[in-house]
Amino acid sequence: MSDQADDAQKTEEPTPKKISQARERGNVARSMEINTWLMLFAGTIIVAMVAPGLMGDIRAIALVYIERPHEYSFERGNLSGLLMWTVISVGLALAIPAIFLVVIAIATGIVQNGLVFSPKALEPKLEKFSPINGLKRYASWRQWIEFFKGLLKIGIVGTIAVLLLMPEFKRIDTLPTVDLIDLLALLHVLVLKLLLYVLGILSVIAFVDVVVQRAQHRKQLRMTKQEVKDEFKQAEGDPHVKGRLRQIRMDRARQRMMQAVPEADVVVTNPTHFAVALKYKQDEMEVPVLVAKGQDLIAQKIREVAEENDIPIVENKPLAQALFKGVELDQEVPTEHYKAVAEVISYVWRMQGRLRPGRPDA
Repeated sequence: MSDQADDAQKTEEPTPKKISQARERGNVARSMEINTWLMLFAGTIIVAMVAPGLMGDIRAIALVYIERPHEYSFERGNLSGLLMWTVISVGLALAIPAIFLVVIAIATGIVQNGLVFSPKALEPKLEKFSPINGLKRYASWRQWIEFFKGLLKIGIVGTIAVLLLMPEFKRIDTLPTVDLIDLLALLHVLVLKLLLYVLGILSVIAFVDVVVQRAQHRKQLRMTKQEVKDEFKQAEGDPHVKGRLRQIRMDRARQRMMQAVPEADVVVTNPTHFAVALKYKQDEMEVPVLVAKGQDLIAQKIREVAEENDIPIVENKPLAQALFKGVELDQEVPTEHYKAVAEVISYVWRMQGRLRPGRPDA
């Protein structure tokens, strides 16, 4: 009852962190039907392309014993060498199909979930050796589903095989009269046709099973609302996450600040260590406002943006340092700096011919 209650509370989709943690444990959606389909696909390719040549090679090896048995001595020493030659020859003939099947077997897992490295899944745990837990796994509803799926596949394959071979039953009495080479070719065509039909049926079964397995896996990873809140709090408390968020905020603030430099009236520098940009619209503002400030590399960037936009740059070491340390962004210049700022702005306006007669400097 408690498990059902917990499942009923898990209404939220799994977060990326939950999915990543499950992947680290090796808990990913797997479809055995995909594995079966890929292995059958590999077998079909081998039967279609490799089997004729492979059977020819094995036939040539076997003919050695049938056509020229008198050329070989079956004494103990000679017999071991002959058997070794036979094993090596057959092994080389089967090497390419065997390697191909191994590659397909390895690729089955990668095709479904990519490369999954989960050392946690290999850690020894006592519950893995518990007979009771083992019996529970075998008695679970998933095992029963897999059992009935296996019966269904066997039924489908058996039915297809019978339907496919029924026309051949009519001439089964004539097969002993068929030449061996022709008989092998006939069997090759029948086996290939059978594999293609079964492969088509399993394609549908595998597709449906992949959809079902992924839906079940995602449902299994669902979280309660409290789990989502706890994970969010944990992430917010992570110093790396906090540092990253702080860096993002600083980058955005710096970007907005740089966008404000072209609107400034003057940039006051140290000349290299500090730079502050001041904005003063004579008809709109009572006091100049600091719209950008920076030190070292940021100060250099402010000067570059000012030069690109023809903003006057004035060197005033005490004023630049005082404004950088004492005034925040978008803050009006304090009264103690009125006179120094007014002198800088009036100097710039005088150079630009913007200073109105009879008007205070700033």
